[in-house]
Amino acid sequence: MRSWAVRETWSSARSGRRAIASRVAVEDAGSGIDPQLADHIFDAFYTTKRGGMGMGLSISRTIVEQHGGRLWAVRNDGPGTTFHFTV
Repeated sequence: MRSWAVRETWSSARSGRRAIASRVAVEDAGSGIDPQLADHIFDAFYTTKRGGMGMGLSISRTIVEQHGGRLWAVRNDGPGTTFHFTV
């Protein structure tokens, strides 16, 4: 069984009383993303999991972009990866 350590951070930018953007970061402490594969992780049907469909990140990015945001991943200095999105 895997042990996961996940940390979430939230921030927002405001103009007066109105939020104009929010940023969410979700960090894990897993094995991280192989740098040679990083350009493909958001491609539809791309997966590294046995039996995976390769749709999760592709669908997530599409949803975020349809709401005017951006979704990206950054390899951590230590273990794991941090996924960021803005809306």
